Amino acid sequence: MRKPLLTAAAAAVSLALGLTACGSGPDAESGTRGGAEGGTLVVGATAVPAGEVLTYIKDNLAQKAGLDLEIKEFTDYVLPNTALQEGSLDANLYQNEPYLDDFNQSKGTDLVPVVKAYLPPMGVYSKKITDVTKLADGATVAVPNDTTNEGRALKLLASKGVITLKEGAGTDASPADIGANPKGLKFKELEPAQLPRSLDDVAAAVINNNYAQDAGLSPTKDAILLESAKDNPYANLLAVKRGNEDDPRVEKLARLLTSADVRKFIEDKYQGSVLPVVSG
Repeated sequence: MRKPLLTAAAAAVSLALGLTACGSGPDAESGTRGGAEGGTLVVGATAVPAGEVLTYIKDNLAQKAGLDLEIKEFTDYVLPNTALQEGSLDANLYQNEPYLDDFNQSKGTDLVPVVKAYLPPMGVYSKKITDVTKLADGATVAVPNDTTNEGRALKLLASKGVITLKEGAGTDASPADIGANPKGLKFKELEPAQLPRSLDDVAAAVINNNYAQDAGLSPTKDAILLESAKDNPYANLLAVKRGNEDDPRVEKLARLLTSADVRKFIEDKYQGSVLPVVSG
């Protein structure tokens, strides 16, 4: 059974970060920070790669573009969206569209995508095997326990024939949607942030890109199976609360995120571990 993404400890840490993001606080009526015409744009992000991409923009591009950018880092996938909905953030960068859609539906939020920025490919990692097809019969594979990331993980395993998903299984696929499991694999559902720490205890783990890099894993060097960028719906995007898409500050950041300078930064820094999805 899927569990909420947040442990109590992570919630406490992230809540502190979220409260720090409040600054002078949201407008009491509109629920947004400041005005659309000026002021600091406060953007929530996970540390890697979103925080690093935004820091590059802040240090190298924002001033010339007339953008005052403040970055607030979070350690989970829930609070950046709740803070955005409540108005203590102006935008966030860390999630893909299937996750955003599911979050809106399950939490009653009203958040919308602005622009896709890059793809952080999900990967399968193991300390025991070097080929995902060599998983032993009855082996345990750890997967994320939230709806869209678990479905994404199962689709990645299915892409190599390790399992087969039932016809019609979508982005919210769960182990119940497995049609064929010839190796009799067992699936251990864990919070995404805990997956790197599970590698000593399981045969393999399917880990989100940011948590893999946070744990010192290189997607291009250490993953035994990595997502392809082709026709991939999981690019990370800049998101805002509905109605703020035309905020001039948001438009400036969207242009910078899709610029040739940011594409080059991503290509040079991540060497294929994060893939730009914009043209420059």
